[in-house]
Amino acid sequence: MNSISKEIAIIFIAMLPIAELRLALPMALNVYQMSIGEAFFWSALGNFLPIFFIVYLLEGVSHWLSERFYLFNRFFTWLFERTRRKHSKKFEIFKDMALVTFVAIPLPMTGAWSGSVAAFVFGIPPKRSLPLIGLGILIAGIIVASLSQGMGLLL
Repeated sequence: MNSISKEIAIIFIAMLPIAELRLALPMALNVYQMSIGEAFFWSALGNFLPIFFIVYLLEGVSHWLSERFYLFNRFFTWLFERTRRKHSKKFEIFKDMALVTFVAIPLPMTGAWSGSVAAFVFGIPPKRSLPLIGLGILIAGIIVASLSQGMGLLL
C-alpha cells in the first residue's frame, strides 16, 4: 500500500488550525528531511489554502447560521461586539500591520486561521486581507524556519 507523499502530508499538516505552518515546517525539515526551500514552499502553501476559503466564505456562513439559529446569532453578536470594542483602537492605529503581525507571530492562538477570523470581525474585505495574511504567513515561515535551524537563517 502506498502512503501519501511527504509534500501532501506537509500540506495537510499546514492546513490544520493550531498546527499550521508552525508544526508543518519543522516536520518537513526534521522528519521528512526536505530542503529549506522545499519545506518552506509546501508549508506556506498548505497554510494559505484554507485561508482563501475562510476569508471568502466566513461571512456567508455566519450570516446563514445567524438567520437560522437564535443562540448562534446572540452569542456571536456578543462576541464580535466585545472583540471590536476591546481591540478596535489597536487595529485602527496599526491597521494593516496589526493583521500581518498577528498572523506572523508563531504563538498559540495566532496565525492564519485566527487572522482570517480577525479580518472578518474587523470588517477587512477579502481582497485586502488575503495579501496581508499571506505576508504574515511568509514572515511566520521565516521565523519558524530560523528557529528550526538554530537561528542559522538569521545570521
